[in-house]
Amino acid sequence: MITKMTGLLARVLDEEIRLEVGPFEYQLLVPEATRRQLQLRTGQEVTLHVTEYLEGNQNATRFVPRRLGFATEAELEFFELFCTVEKIGVKKALKAIARPVKEIADAISRQDAKWLTTLPGVGATTADQIVTTLKRKVTKFAVAAPPAPAPAGAGRRPAAGDGEPAAAAVSVVDGQVIEDVYQALMSVGHNPVEARLKVDQLIQSGKPFADVGAALTLVYGKG
Repeated sequence: MITKMTGLLARVLDEEIRLEVGPFEYQLLVPEATRRQLQLRTGQEVTLHVTEYLEGNQNATRFVPRRLGFATEAELEFFELFCTVEKIGVKKALKAIARPVKEIADAISRQDAKWLTTLPGVGATTADQIVTTLKRKVTKFAVAAPPAPAPAGAGRRPAAGDGEPAAAAVSVVDGQVIEDVYQALMSVGHNPVEARLKVDQLIQSGKPFADVGAALTLVYGKG
């Protein structure tokens, strides 16, 4: 079983990424939080911790192998723990992990079911079940320090025009800025789907921004 993959990030799609490793391109399903961190790293070399599962229901005669990617080993471990909650399968877990693992684990430790309902696909009943199942198992994730962000442009495939100043380009914005923008949008009343759409539109616009304030100015059309 493959446990780690390093390759060139070819594409970031709605629920997955495509990773080029030698002559092969692999599909990896990723949590929403990981997807946001990778959006600005297209064309760069990235390393992901991976696991695999077979997709198919109990009556299926055909099972499709799927590979899942995570930014850190701790995120993969948390995901596997999250999937032990009753009625939370792989796809629901990937969708629900739309915030940093540390934040989700902290909410579970506080038994804050209301906060958990802000995660995509998590209703009140599911939130209560998550707390009941995991409240004594997530301490190490809640107190863990967040991983250091990768240097901007690290491992990037050389492009035409390299060597010219590009300090203002959106492609070199730290991934943490994207996460901060997403959370800022949530804090002013947008639901997870709306916040994700606005972040995607911001990145696709190609307009430069260096911090959350500049990003929100662009999002709301004041730039």
